[in-house]
Amino acid sequence: MTSLSGRKRRRHRPAILRTLRSATFLALTVPAYAMLAYVVLPAVWRRHETLPREGAFPRLTYTAEGIPADPINVALVGTKDDVAAAMRAAGWTQADRITFRSGLRDAGCVLFDRPYSSAPMSTHFVARRRPQDFAFEQLVGRSPRRRHHVRFWRYGGGNGGGRAVWLGAASFDRSLGISHFTGEVMHHIDPRIDSERDKLIEDLGHAGRIGGLSRLAGFLPARRGRNGGGDWYLTDGRLAVVVLRPPAAVTSSSSTRPRA
Repeated sequence: MTSLSGRKRRRHRPAILRTLRSATFLALTVPAYAMLAYVVLPAVWRRHETLPREGAFPRLTYTAEGIPADPINVALVGTKDDVAAAMRAAGWTQADRITFRSGLRDAGCVLFDRPYSSAPMSTHFVARRRPQDFAFEQLVGRSPRRRHHVRFWRYGGGNGGGRAVWLGAASFDRSLGISHFTGEVMHHIDPRIDSERDKLIEDLGHAGRIGGLSRLAGFLPARRGRNGGGDWYLTDGRLAVVVLRPPAAVTSSSSTRPRA
């Protein structure tokens, strides 16, 4: 009986050793990866990346590390309330601010394919470290793994609540992956960013929120580039400028429209 139990212990010993080795490997590897992806490589980018000069009109957005991110490809003209109302009417949901709680919820929803229609987005910057004012999204499927999304920055109009230009960077998150530049966990975008810009305009049009539309050719000098995660994008270089119809004007035109 004693020899039998001894043989069983000897058979189990290699499995226990393998488990201990795997646990030790993970305990050493995970902190090393986190240090490299979230501290060392971002610090290298911050040291060597050059931000645009002070006062330059924003054409590209930048990550927190100063890496060129998504290009500006749409602009809305109106008040902040006009933008929020128009985006809601077009079927887009305003994204939550990034906090520990919202970030944890977002990670869980992405991993386990759970719904979170107002999932937060990473912070991008224009005009030398100015973060986005707000962002909107439309999920494709249950979770935030795949989504249409756009960030907006106020440009001009002072600090009051009057009409201003809201510069936007619209793109489509097609999958979750690893940054080609830093190794951070992030979304990868579809390279056809013009399609995302045009979808946003189409949604606003269907909602009756467009008072005027023009396209500024040659706004982006480069027709091909890479965003903050290293993903390629293609564009015609045009900026779509949409003058929003205020909610009151939309309601008025609807109430006075003749009935069939």
